[in-house]
Amino acid sequence: MTETPISRTIRRLFTGGSAIGLTILALPALAQEVAPKPVPRVEITGSNIRRSEAETASSVITVNRADIERSGKATVAELLQTLAVDNQGSVPTTFGNGFAAGASGISLRGLGAASTLVLLNGRRMAPYGLADDGQKQFTDLNVIPTDAVERVEVLKDGASAIYGSDAIAGVVNIILRRDFQGNTVRFSRGASDDWDGKRMNVAFTKGIGSLDTDRYNVLFSIEYKKFDEIWYRDRADRDWIGRNDLRRWGYSADQALGGTGAILPGTGTAGNAINGNVRNPADPTNYYNRGNLAGPGFTRTFPGAACSNFTSHPQGDPGGGCLIDASLQYNQIEPKQENLSFFLRGTMQLNPALQLYSEFNWYTSQTDTATTPSSVSASVGFPGGPVNNAVVQLGANHPDNPYFGTAARIRYLAADVGPRVSNIDSNFLRWLGGARGTNYGWDWDSSLLFSHNHVNNNQNGFLQRDVAFALLNPTPANIAAAAVNSPAYAALPLGTFWRIAENAGLNSPAVYAALSPTIGNRANTKIGQIDFKATREFGGIPYLAGNLGLALGTEFRHEMTELMPTTGTERGNVIGLGYSAYSGARNVFALYGEGLAPLPFNVEASAALRYDHFTDVGSSYTPKFGLKWTPVREFALRGTFARGFRAPSPAENGVGGLAAFSTAADPARCALGVTNACNPASVALITSPNPNLSPERSKSYTLGVIWDPLPRTSISVDYWKIKRKNEINQEQVDAAIAAGSVARDPGSVSGIPGDPGQITAVLTRYVNSAQSKVRGLDVDARYNHRLPDAWGNATFDVKYTHIFEWLRTEQDGTSREFAGTHGNCDVTNCTGTPADRVNMRFGWDRNNLRVSANVNYRGVLENRFFRGDPSGCAVTFANGADAPNGCELASFTTVDLVVRWKPQQRWEVFGSVQNLFDKIAPLDPLTYGAQAYNPLDYEGARGRYFTLGARYSF
Repeated sequence: MTETPISRTIRRLFTGGSAIGLTILALPALAQEVAPKPVPRVEITGSNIRRSEAETASSVITVNRADIERSGKATVAELLQTLAVDNQGSVPTTFGNGFAAGASGISLRGLGAASTLVLLNGRRMAPYGLADDGQKQFTDLNVIPTDAVERVEVLKDGASAIYGSDAIAGVVNIILRRDFQGNTVRFSRGASDDWDGKRMNVAFTKGIGSLDTDRYNVLFSIEYKKFDEIWYRDRADRDWIGRNDLRRWGYSADQALGGTGAILPGTGTAGNAINGNVRNPADPTNYYNRGNLAGPGFTRTFPGAACSNFTSHPQGDPGGGCLIDASLQYNQIEPKQENLSFFLRGTMQLNPALQLYSEFNWYTSQTDTATTPSSVSASVGFPGGPVNNAVVQLGANHPDNPYFGTAARIRYLAADVGPRVSNIDSNFLRWLGGARGTNYGWDWDSSLLFSHNHVNNNQNGFLQRDVAFALLNPTPANIAAAAVNSPAYAALPLGTFWRIAENAGLNSPAVYAALSPTIGNRANTKIGQIDFKATREFGGIPYLAGNLGLALGTEFRHEMTELMPTTGTERGNVIGLGYSAYSGARNVFALYGEGLAPLPFNVEASAALRYDHFTDVGSSYTPKFGLKWTPVREFALRGTFARGFRAPSPAENGVGGLAAFSTAADPARCALGVTNACNPASVALITSPNPNLSPERSKSYTLGVIWDPLPRTSISVDYWKIKRKNEINQEQVDAAIAAGSVARDPGSVSGIPGDPGQITAVLTRYVNSAQSKVRGLDVDARYNHRLPDAWGNATFDVKYTHIFEWLRTEQDGTSREFAGTHGNCDVTNCTGTPADRVNMRFGWDRNNLRVSANVNYRGVLENRFFRGDPSGCAVTFANGADAPNGCELASFTTVDLVVRWKPQQRWEVFGSVQNLFDKIAPLDPLTYGAQAYNPLDYEGARGRYFTLGARYSF
């Protein structure tokens, strides 16, 4: 079978296709009339049947090494996360303070990283040890060695009938080189416009032996990457980027109490000040700053605690607090990361009918993250329930207590302890050994797989609750509790105080060793798998226009996951650090079959059926059907229907639990007139596993058209819809609050009658929600124009995804529409669900020079938790008006320029400018995945970025 224009259409590659593709399209018409050669039979992601045509009934995006280089992105993960089909729920490496710091994951269709299956050469990998949000396990894309990548195929519809669990939203299949000969050395260096965030990448790839002549091939690739951190404080000139204090843009300082140190008079509420805010014991509704020389009821004053001695940050808090911007000073735009990846593949052709192969991947990384110092009052949770740290006090005899003689509550940002730092070590390995051959007319492939990910996370700067309480208020009960659990505290002189703020220099190293020791946790995930599959064709079948393709297979795998709790969190003893731990193991057995039938009138029908049995959640049958009709060579219609499923992860149905943080308003206090309770604030969120969870189930539909209207022009349009039921989620935070599933601090009350006190924790569990329905449209168009007078070729490429609907329906029948809004905050770090995402490429190539301008667009977002939210805009200005103006977050567009030049056959020089016009990310005060900007707009926080490199082949 020969390649048609349609097969070239589907084969075309992201941002314009490969260099070979450009050359083919640039050939004169006479050359195209040469008798075509047979196209090799290949296996396309989403099917086990090898075929000579690249197009199937399913839509597939293909990205190769050249596309990654043309994009200017440093990693496969960065490129994939710019795709229009990626949406809410993806995990960027830049999110250094999340549960899954150090890793990167993709979320097709906005259905979450856990519903996007990532494969390596068509087989699974062990997921990253740290689950996103403590719940959703995903595959870390960072483990992929860039120079070993042959191509990445992204299947944009459900594929559980082929691959089993987790493929509800689609599949990302990373295909590494298999038969490479020669040597390649690549080096690149990058830096931002501010000369920070430096990146270095060094790679060496070697291949020896030809399968055709030597009957063997060995491929070796090693790659080293080092990314330096970027601090918010080094972007203080980029408007709101990294800021808690947004007063300059019309917001109130008290909207970020934990980061500014503001005081709200008459509410019993205050932020954690760098010099300490203390509550008047005689008036529980009011806090006063320690630097206030006229504080009501003060029995001692502290001139050295003057705010000006600690910060030059603009003041002006009406409540008299000492304002700083903690996130701007201590947080990072991206963490420091250093990694080394290694790939080795050996293939031996024993005879024409039998081939042996083996693969070994090893990846190690070190990620260092930093965030604000700990406060002394952040409430936490653990499986036993919430822990109220709002009651922390300076003891009656504490020498830094302005109400000396009476214990008084304290709100203090522990800058003397230093920032909270995490050092994350991740080690990933994967070994695959197998054989493939041909016997009795069947092409077969069988392998044995083992994959393991191990993560160690060591943390410093976190406060031990019992020690902090005892050092601030050494009552007999507090001393006894701390001495039992902390030998370091027990070794201190009885009644030792932790001196704060201006007197912190009086603390001994032993005090800090007891107060903030190194803590940590570890995680392990493992997969062991054995599989066998076989395919063949059957001819001479009546009513068929060609041979019937058939594939059969089976696999057995063992999955194990374990995350140990961070030291002290198992009893709620680490202030401000949530609890996350889980463990579970299961066996999975699967049988599957697939058929491909060419019917009369150029119709191709495909069908697949898979049976999976999980030892923890039972069995599942998942079918898939597809049709493709090609009435003429230049035009085709295609469509698919598939069922899918995702089995609950051990974090969801195993042993353990999650205590994290979310943002929520407090409607009960808001209705009483406590105005600060009307705005979202940080709350502890305690979620318990549910062993009775059912797997998520889905139905997906696609209908599309492929059209080559003119030479060197191709267009595809696909309508898609995914309906997922039994969706596994945490209960909605606001619904849990409305149901009264909260813990409150009755001591943090205002003077308003009936005030129940501030919410300290919300209690939820994992549940099977009713359903989510997502539907949208993909447009993929390309035009290649041969310029006159040997001026080369100009190429235009556009990929556009529009989401019509992202509707989630809860168990009680209430529905929430998230498309085009800032939701769903419970699962997306509040990155939102853009209704429109676009990738465009304008390219020009001539001889040995190639230039690309890549445009990435993210559409506007309503600044609401969901469309039509009766609570109104999610954030307001200080005057109560919707914020930003119109309650709408602006769209964001970046342009990247990439140039590649081959001065000689062996040498290639390349360079890029990311965010060419140095656009600043729009102001977004709601998201907690970044500070004052949307994590999707990371390029606009970092600023213009330059990369220069070279490749030498020999």
